[in-house]
Amino acid sequence: MAFKIESVDPGSPAHRSGIRAGESLVSVNGNPIGDVLDYRYHTAEQQLDIVLADGDGNQRTVHVRNRNYLPLGLNFSTYLMDEKRECSNHCVFCFIDQLPSGLRDTLYFKDDDMRLSFLLGNYITLTNLSDGDIAKIIRMRISPINISVHTTDPKLRVRMCRNKNAGKCLDIMKNFADNGITMNCQIVLCPGLNDGEALRATLTDLESLGEAVNSVSVVPVGLTAHRDGLYPLRSVDSAVARDVISTVTEFGDHRLYKSGSRVYYASDEFYILAGLPLPDAEHYEDYPQLENGVGMVPLLMDEFFSALKLLDPDGISVPPPFSIATGEAASSYISGLVEKAREAFPGLSCTVYTVKNRFFGGDVTVAGLLTGSDYLAELAGRELGQRLLIPANSLRYDGELFLDDMSISGLEEKLNVKIIPVPSDGGALLDALLGL
Repeated sequence: MAFKIESVDPGSPAHRSGIRAGESLVSVNGNPIGDVLDYRYHTAEQQLDIVLADGDGNQRTVHVRNRNYLPLGLNFSTYLMDEKRECSNHCVFCFIDQLPSGLRDTLYFKDDDMRLSFLLGNYITLTNLSDGDIAKIIRMRISPINISVHTTDPKLRVRMCRNKNAGKCLDIMKNFADNGITMNCQIVLCPGLNDGEALRATLTDLESLGEAVNSVSVVPVGLTAHRDGLYPLRSVDSAVARDVISTVTEFGDHRLYKSGSRVYYASDEFYILAGLPLPDAEHYEDYPQLENGVGMVPLLMDEFFSALKLLDPDGISVPPPFSIATGEAASSYISGLVEKAREAFPGLSCTVYTVKNRFFGGDVTVAGLLTGSDYLAELAGRELGQRLLIPANSLRYDGELFLDDMSISGLEEKLNVKIIPVPSDGGALLDALLGL
């Protein structure tokens, strides 16, 4: 297989060696290149013999010296060099299956690609892995691998993922553990399926893998209002949330005593659903499962209070009245932080608005899934002051569009207010409150 080179970074080792756009990469040091993992693995050498082909199939070999192990500098048409691998599961809890119609096509794509797990931190189910893929992970020491476990019971996992290959999960993980591959794991908790004794059995199996399991998060299933014809699931209620927290804490406390690291974590949402106080920031160590909503609120609060201690109220003038809008899950915590800021800066005038998710409906309460239409429905006609602060994670990666494709400038025009997206960082939130 050969991959056409779209561009070459100026000044890179490849550019200095005379490699140019338009040629195709065939092999490196005699190793055929099949994807981005092959490319990165085989180019991490100081001496490279690179075989290239022109448009007519004529080949030439270029020798590249790269004493400082710099990136080679070749760019291809896609990040992975080939296409993303689509998920072959039909999980009973799949959030993408619960999306309303009419959204942009990219939102409906389900990836389950081991390369994205290693390179971008995506979670994979292992059902797409061939024996060759497993051998490649072990040979190349592709670690950590992020795995959506859900349950280690083979029959239950096949039922939940609706894929006959899903029952091989624990065997594959044991193979990884035996070969020194580190794993981060997540469990989407579905009441009546993988909770209770099933959850306890899963955590016991993961504990048997020892230090190969770096972290485990348990997160509640998210149910939208768009579930017609889908598997009947029920939401996590307070009783289930408390039971999950108790089980996960038991395993975490045991592992902390045993090895000095907690490893097992329940997401913030469980504590909110249970009506229990969130653990202190120290509970989460180095936040290994932050992207799964584990410790996000405690970290935000810890950063906020740390930043607040550094400020001199006498040297800061409070800004004109403004407002904040956020999702139901975080609203009370944001209101609490605003009150703490007001105690330090008595003239601070800020109104916090709780935005209900009407677009997805169901029990979706996180700010990251709020749409422009949700903000508009809640805030139209409200007194918003001179600025409106919103969580930056409500916007897609380019910072311009919401999930419903409404632009931030379009929402500004409809609400007649300047909108300030604020990153999920306590210091950034405090700066935004004070107009710094």
